[in-house]
Order: sequence, then structure tokens, then C-alpha cells
Amino acid sequence: MILADEAATKAAGASLAACLKPGDIILLEGALGAGKTTFVRGMLAALGHDGEVPSPSFAIVQPYEAQALPLWHVDLYRIEHPAELDELGLDTIRDDGVLVVEWPSRAGEGAWPPSALGLSLEPRPDGSRCLTVMAGKGWEERWPCR
Repeated sequence: MILADEAATKAAGASLAACLKPGDIILLEGALGAGKTTFVRGMLAALGHDGEVPSPSFAIVQPYEAQALPLWHVDLYRIEHPAELDELGLDTIRDDGVLVVEWPSRAGEGAWPPSALGLSLEPRPDGSRCLTVMAGKGWEERWPCR
């Protein structure tokens, strides 16, 4: 899917937000500046969050719990070893809300369940983004807006 600009990237995130339920895991791959946080901003706005949505690069875990469906935005870019994930408490977070993970490959092989929805954002020379969906188990029916 080609996302023409920032507004289209946010709209794609908003369309995914309409399909979310507690326990969902969204895995966002893409280079620095690819639009991962912009996509999450669209998700959060659709869920009712009206505040700022900074990149969680330094905080690593940024919780958004005020809306009906809590969402935790995680950035693993600075994680150097998968063992560091134990300190983040991501297993307990997954039970109550949605976990959105940037740079999920840093968690290591087999870290995420087959039901996780994998997405990749790639910048294009014209300023648009290419969103590639690697559907997890059951997502084909849930997110037809792809």
C-alpha cells in the first residue's frame, strides 16, 4: 500500500485502530524516519488520545492508558541484547491492552507470537511511504483496510 504523505500514514494507523482488541501486538519495522511513530499517532488519535505522541526512542516504553483501549508504544532501537527485554515487563502489558513495537527484530528470533501483525514502512524517493503488511494469524479478516 502506498501512503502518499503524513496524513495518509496517520489515516492508515487510524484504520488499524478500529480493528484492535486487548492482547494485540503490532510490530513496526522501518528505517529511522520511515513514519513508524506517525503511524502510531494515527492509531492513538483514533483511539481517543488527544495529547502528544513522542517517539519512545529514549523512554523505550511510552504508555497511553487514558483511552478505553490502553496502548503501549515501545521502541527497541536502543536494545542491544534480547535479555534486556525482561526488564521492560512487556508480557504483563500484553494482557491488558495493545502493544505496538518499533524495531521488533531487536527482541531476537521467536520473541513474538504468530498472531502478531507485522508491518513495514519504507520511504520512497517522492516522499511517500510503502506500507507492507505481513499479516499475523487471523489478521486477514480483521483488517481488510489494507
